[in-house]
Amino acid sequence: MHLVSYFVMLGRVRQKVLLGEHRLAGLWLPAGGHCEELDLEAVPGDVCGDRPLFLTVTPTRGPHSHTDVSLWHVLSADAGQLPAFDEREYRSMQWLTLDEVLGQPIETMDPHMHSFTDKLLATLHM
Repeated sequence: MHLVSYFVMLGRVRQKVLLGEHRLAGLWLPAGGHCEELDLEAVPGDVCGDRPLFLTVTPTRGPHSHTDVSLWHVLSADAGQLPAFDEREYRSMQWLTLDEVLGQPIETMDPHMHSFTDKLLATLHM
């Protein structure tokens, strides 16, 4: 098992999240893994402070598959321009509204992305 963290960048004004098309996984994922891969300042969001909002356990795919135990942290960011990112890790990055995330086929994302987004929406509307 690998303990990893996702850093879900949540836009302060329009409630968009930043997802990247991860080269190795072949999926749209939040930044994270074993280290943060964006050139952004990590600012804990108002949603849950410095504590994770979500926890998942997921078997990975590929020849060196293993199980990831992932902590999903929500960080605050300005959802404007795309940040610099590690092009060895990601093909591209994109800001999506939470409704746009839920409208994407789950096969193209982390298998828990829709559940995370539902929880984030519920937390934001409390």
